[in-house]
Amino acid sequence: MAGETATGPLAGLRVLDMTSVLLGPYATQIMGDMGADVIKVESLEGDVTRNVTPFRTPGMGAVFMNVNRNKRSLAIDLKNPAAREAFLKLVPEADVLVCSIRPGAMRRLGLSYEDLKPLNPGLIYCGAYGFSENGPYAGRPAYDDIIQAACGLADLHERSDGAPAYSRTVLADKVTGLMCLSAVTMALVARGRTGKGQFVEVPMFESLVAFMHVEHLQGASFEPPLGRTGYDRVLAPHRKPYRTSDGHVALLPYTTRHWIAFLDAIGRSDITSESWVTDPANRSRHIGRLYEIVSEATPGRSTAAWLALFAEIDVPAMPVMGTEALLQDPHLDEIGFWPLFQHLSEGEIRLVGQPIRFDSTPASYRLGAPKLGEHSLQILAEVGIAQGKIDDLLQSGGVKQSP
Repeated sequence: MAGETATGPLAGLRVLDMTSVLLGPYATQIMGDMGADVIKVESLEGDVTRNVTPFRTPGMGAVFMNVNRNKRSLAIDLKNPAAREAFLKLVPEADVLVCSIRPGAMRRLGLSYEDLKPLNPGLIYCGAYGFSENGPYAGRPAYDDIIQAACGLADLHERSDGAPAYSRTVLADKVTGLMCLSAVTMALVARGRTGKGQFVEVPMFESLVAFMHVEHLQGASFEPPLGRTGYDRVLAPHRKPYRTSDGHVALLPYTTRHWIAFLDAIGRSDITSESWVTDPANRSRHIGRLYEIVSEATPGRSTAAWLALFAEIDVPAMPVMGTEALLQDPHLDEIGFWPLFQHLSEGEIRLVGQPIRFDSTPASYRLGAPKLGEHSLQILAEVGIAQGKIDDLLQSGGVKQSP
């Protein structure tokens, strides 16, 4: 909890977090949980999610706090020459810089990788933004909804549900954030071998196209194609939580053994020897037919009865959990997934737990999400900037310190 010493596998690393909204902050919060000293470099207005409701204090919204713990905030105007000079003092001390500002803007500020590499040849500089700089979409603005539409996800909803739709979570941001985290840690491994830093690009569009098409490339995997794109099992119209006599349940017979056990249990032993049930390749061509059989059977029993049956025959099943119900889920409660944390300004708050477990270098929750500029003076002093210059920066509006 608050004040704990960093114990994670990234302890000792310093990360400059020049990101906002969700993509970058999600990645850098995990780095912070895993022990890194993450300095959140914010504009004087702060990360836009600071004021997404609900909040107890303006500037400390729930979304912001859920992706910005274990960070220190430096509020600085990088267009101010003196403030930019102060920021550059941080670069030689950093191991990683993660930036979601579009590359053109970073070049105009003189803060591109080419600008910073001479100051720190070992720096891992990760650019996480909408589209690769190597294609015609370079420099376009992008947010989660835009990428969900562009990558094919919204269209897949249309193919299965009749209308394009976005996922009910900011999927593109968080998937790209995880790819950003993975890319940075791999670059750190490479630096451990070579001693050299490098530029790493993690674009949202390409990341989500790759994420989506592992399964959905399908027939287009071959040349000439062996069919259209789209994974039939995932797009089957009856692939959804199944209605029971008193609610809904998630049931997924998957292997041949699963299907035979399920069909026997519902009195459909008449088809358990059919090749479209027993042969995996043939079954994949008829999976929609099998899901329809499931959907016809489930209204005849209660949710509890289905869960008990599937537990007995060892076939995957779970109840459909609401987001409120998850706060009382016995498994999550047992593993302490929703820890309470005493935030210095916001009082007691509930954290979204860190799911990754290391037995010898565990994650820790040391700092609550920072107020805007909460650590500005501390950070500038750490890199040797004299108090007089810090005072000048405060007076000129080059940096901000929270009250």
